[in-house]
Amino acid sequence: MSDFLKGARGNGSNGTPKPNQLQQKAPSLDQLSIKKASLIFRAINHSLRQEMVKLIDKKGQVTVTEIFVDMRLEQSVASQHLAILRRAGIVRTERDGKYVYYRLNMPRLEMINEMVTNLLK
Repeated sequence: MSDFLKGARGNGSNGTPKPNQLQQKAPSLDQLSIKKASLIFRAINHSLRQEMVKLIDKKGQVTVTEIFVDMRLEQSVASQHLAILRRAGIVRTERDGKYVYYRLNMPRLEMINEMVTNLLK
């Protein structure tokens, strides 16, 4: 994490803080970027969606039918939660004929894990 986000102050040669460092040190801290990041964290911060992620990880790939049968959910509920995970980039889809398979987007999950780890330092 950058020194700026840790709360460290950039001091000038006379010991006074440097003004206007935000754009240089943390350019992604604009409202739109923060809102997008919060939607990703909200997508993964739901117990049902976390269980879905675990199920997909266990099986490697699943259809929505497998998810709602295994988790004993309504099909519409499973589909809605999968759509949230898909929009957040946590799962990827692949169509094979009439079936849509869901797989974990591991690079994205690794990135989310790294972000969380850095935030908790």
